[in-house]
Amino acid sequence: MPHPSVVLATAGYDHTIKFWEATSGRCYRTLQYTDSQVNKLEVTPDKQYLAAAGNPHIRLYDVNSNHPQPVLSYESHLNNVTAVGFQCDGKWMYSGSEDGTVKIWDLRAPGCQREYESRAAVNTVVLHPNQTELISGDQNGNIRVWDLTTNSCSCELVPEVDTAVRSLTVMWDGSLVVAANNNGTCYVWRLLRGTQMMTNFEPLHKLQAHDKVVLKCLLSPEYCEPNKYLATTSSDHTVKIWNIFDFSLARTLKGHNFTLLRCRPARA
Repeated sequence: MPHPSVVLATAGYDHTIKFWEATSGRCYRTLQYTDSQVNKLEVTPDKQYLAAAGNPHIRLYDVNSNHPQPVLSYESHLNNVTAVGFQCDGKWMYSGSEDGTVKIWDLRAPGCQREYESRAAVNTVVLHPNQTELISGDQNGNIRVWDLTTNSCSCELVPEVDTAVRSLTVMWDGSLVVAANNNGTCYVWRLLRGTQMMTNFEPLHKLQAHDKVVLKCLLSPEYCEPNKYLATTSSDHTVKIWNIFDFSLARTLKGHNFTLLRCRPARA
């Protein structure tokens, strides 16, 4: 069959990865992920590969192939891999794990090239649009900025002591960052470049988004401009859409346990 114009991939605790036709809702491919549950999925920028993060492995699958086996496996984490993503050109991948580390993997070479110690289980990692900084959030409530040019932690802050940071998201232009935590709170900062070319956090807003744990937060992409939104989902079974300009609630969706996803158009 011809490959669909949009690829939607899902995975979870049933040890499978499924590919769906987004328009019809038809599942056209199922992969068995026998090692563990799947904690996170991410598609490479060229839409050719899908990274699946499990416990403690990361498997890379060919999106446009029917072959059931991964094309590459990454093995050096020691616990659940909770975050995975790619540099904009797809040259390297980053990951975070409950083993307390953030790792960088060169997709053109074997093994892990860099490792950063967070000293607590890492729940979330995002790449700044400048492609030179990783921002991580951990179980102890720490947010750290890892400067890839100096190979060190350049900034550290704790929005709420001993309150786990569950999710981070950065605006497409690098102007804002949002951290969501176990108390249902979202902290919003402006991101400013300091005199040492390090990212500084300027507090902007504290949003009590939900009464329960925020599972995921996500800022709107570039094509939504000039409108700017923040989406949050929680264990309270709701998704909420917030206006960034005044942090008013624009919409609430109710139903099952939601997870916010990103869909990438597949290459024809």
